[in-house]
Amino acid sequence: MGEIGSAEERDGFAPPDAVAPEFVARWSRGRDARSRAPRSHQGPWRPGADRTDPVALLEGQATTRDLDIVPLRYERMSASPFAFYRGAALLMAADLATAPHTGITVQLCGDAHLSNFGLFGTPERRLIFDMNDFDETFPGPFEWDVKRLATSFAVAGRHRGFSADEVRACVRASVVGYRKAMRRAADSPVLDAWYDRFDAESARRRIRAERDRRRADDVTVARLDAVVKKARKRDRMRSFAKLVHVVDGQLRIISNPPLVTPVEDFLPGAGTDGDEAALMRGLLSEYQDTLPGEHHPISEYRYRHMARTVGGIGSVGTRAWVVLLSGRDDHDPLLLQAKTAQPSVLERFLGPGAHVNEGERVVRGQRLMQAASDIFLGWQRVTGTDGTTRDFYVRQLHDWKGGIDPETMTPRGAALYARICGETLARGHARSGDRIEVAGYLGRGRAFEEAVCVFADTYADQNERDFTNFRDALAAGRLPTMGVAPSKESP
Repeated sequence: MGEIGSAEERDGFAPPDAVAPEFVARWSRGRDARSRAPRSHQGPWRPGADRTDPVALLEGQATTRDLDIVPLRYERMSASPFAFYRGAALLMAADLATAPHTGITVQLCGDAHLSNFGLFGTPERRLIFDMNDFDETFPGPFEWDVKRLATSFAVAGRHRGFSADEVRACVRASVVGYRKAMRRAADSPVLDAWYDRFDAESARRRIRAERDRRRADDVTVARLDAVVKKARKRDRMRSFAKLVHVVDGQLRIISNPPLVTPVEDFLPGAGTDGDEAALMRGLLSEYQDTLPGEHHPISEYRYRHMARTVGGIGSVGTRAWVVLLSGRDDHDPLLLQAKTAQPSVLERFLGPGAHVNEGERVVRGQRLMQAASDIFLGWQRVTGTDGTTRDFYVRQLHDWKGGIDPETMTPRGAALYARICGETLARGHARSGDRIEVAGYLGRGRAFEEAVCVFADTYADQNERDFTNFRDALAAGRLPTMGVAPSKESP
């Protein structure tokens, strides 16, 4: 397929008659966006005098969460500037909203930091690498995700003690990976761009080829092999063995508060009667209506037990559940995770979305951006015993799940990982937005990546200042800390 653009342009493309005129027009729209938001202007950033106090933003966010679990969230965020960054998507969204943007809309991940990428199993039983967290997904300007990803490498690289040049190499790699992958998508046949994915075997071949070129080392190769091997072992049976035991002949999720709390531990009488099972059957039937296909294996499972859980850094304090189901017998389990879906942190800055249910927002965004999604990915709206209605999205708990540990990354390994993350983000944006318009804006030059390198370095400084203020607020007692026993909460 011919490339899009004109031979006279600085970016140097094939003649415009090589592709359909409407494709050329889309490319031109992308180039025109440079007048609204010049690529060089994507770099400079400084906090305004009226910038909202970041601690106040976190306090406001906490009011929508379970207050007895919020101190655990703050404890996890206080571990390092990178841990803080992971939990501070709202703060960065507020800052990004103060600057002009391209207006080129894609489905944003909304929280595209380096730890929200990883391996998981597809319905075809392939292990692929893709984005894996969509709590904040929302339509918005593509560069917001790129900046969130690039800055995460700046923050994590500093945390790991990389030199300034090594940090910049990681940041640049993430943006170069994004730009080149978007360009490939723009120059590809439509369905090739849509179906493009990156599986585990491709990753292993890629890393070995990079080692042969001396751009990766044996340590990186060995670590990837270990991650792939471990991911294949993290299946539903392993989760079942780890989380479930038998009590009086019944399957029950093991109590491990505050991380895992069986429903009967905070709702006396729950977990034992037929009314609860009947309620869950009704909820599962409604959830089944959101799943793809006319016939689905969920119909063959029955409810056994459930427990409240505490998730990662950003989602701590939102309600999450593990639901235990069984199929033909007790040795045929299925563990589902139901997580509260709150409004995206982006919505207050980009305006209301078209969705009605926040769980539906998460699921539809994930289905758009991922190369393949969990067949149990659906949504549900539930009114708890406290009378509060909450939206949830539901997915399989573990299905060949694996990821890279930022705490063990080497500079060369991190740069290679950054490039792969950038490429992966581009694939998601190419599926959910106008890949040709984005590629037209980016061009072939280095203007955009140079600007984002400047932004990432500057914003990493801001993140460190915010982290210091956050730690000071904890020390002063402005924010709650661990030590208060969890209250009796309804589901």
